[in-house]
Amino acid sequence: LDCRHMVTRRYWLAAIEDLLTRRSVLWISGVRRSGKTFLCHSIKDAEYFDCERPRTRMMLSDPESFLEGLGPRRIVLDEIHKLDDPAELLKLAADYHPEVKVIATGSSSIAATRKFKDTLAGRKFELHLTPINSDDMSDFGRTALDHRLLNGGLPPFFLAEGFPEMEAAEWLDAYWARDVLDLFKVEKRTSFLKFMELLFGNSGGIFEANSYAAPCEVGRSTIASYLSVLEATLVANVVKPYSTRKSSEIVSAPKVYAFDTGFVCYFKGWETLRNEDRGILWEHFVLNEMLARQNLRRILYWRDKRGHEVDFVLAGRGAPPTAIECKWKGDQFDPRNLISFRGRYPEGPNLVVCHDAGGGYTRKYGNVEAKFTTPAGIVPA
Repeated sequence: LDCRHMVTRRYWLAAIEDLLTRRSVLWISGVRRSGKTFLCHSIKDAEYFDCERPRTRMMLSDPESFLEGLGPRRIVLDEIHKLDDPAELLKLAADYHPEVKVIATGSSSIAATRKFKDTLAGRKFELHLTPINSDDMSDFGRTALDHRLLNGGLPPFFLAEGFPEMEAAEWLDAYWARDVLDLFKVEKRTSFLKFMELLFGNSGGIFEANSYAAPCEVGRSTIASYLSVLEATLVANVVKPYSTRKSSEIVSAPKVYAFDTGFVCYFKGWETLRNEDRGILWEHFVLNEMLARQNLRRILYWRDKRGHEVDFVLAGRGAPPTAIECKWKGDQFDPRNLISFRGRYPEGPNLVVCHDAGGGYTRKYGNVEAKFTTPAGIVPA
């Protein structure tokens, strides 16, 4: 292991400890190179098993005997997709050996299969290890936001001085070969990667499948299936519209965000940032922060047919919607979209997330009150 990456990521370790008190099986998901293996090596009092090693796979070939011989302890099963039947092993652990706390990681593609989902329904908690969040930046000792936005949040990319273009190309090759080709029926590599390039270039925009079909030389239904693959493998975040089905609102077209700002910059060819670039990348960073903080409410957005839009809406069952606007600088905030939203949905908190909010402050715009905060101020309700 590269000792440069052996950083104690305190936010994630605390989340792991919390989840292990509530269930005995924890699945850590995340895109490749997001730091799952390094995080697992940091878990206190956990015995580590690397399922890529033939010796480990032989040891686990009889999962019942393996689990019976452990007794009360914590184990990490890394790269568990290398086993013949990883879902069955985790099911046995959950049902018959709750004294064994199992932390498992593996390819996001295996977790997307119906068998894996069905077998482990109600038996595990999942922790989505996102690209580096604001807590991680402090732990890694690099808090410059421009660097995080340009290099992205995959630890080896974040630690590089400039964006590592060669490593990015290798990442894309590995993603295609190991995450897409292995499990999904995607035949046209060139079309798929072209779609990914165009999608990342338009990241944060409203998704319309027809606009991608011709340049990728495939049909609309194929584009829809490509997007489902990107979403299942955590490489794209699909944000659906918030609506009560009013005729004046967008009710079906989602916005799609690339998983990481570094790859957005890579596909756009950005090597330095202008203020307008920071704005769209900041929106991605805020979304990443919300995903990292495991908010159980759905993350949506709102837009009406007159063009008013609220960046994100957190909608909990039975609770009024929280409106979240993202602005690089607080003095850039224009309240008109928020006022329009609250004209229809008057109840609920309003957050304006900006990098220069300091300890936070509140502003009033007529009857609408908004709290200005940094991303760390977004907490689950």
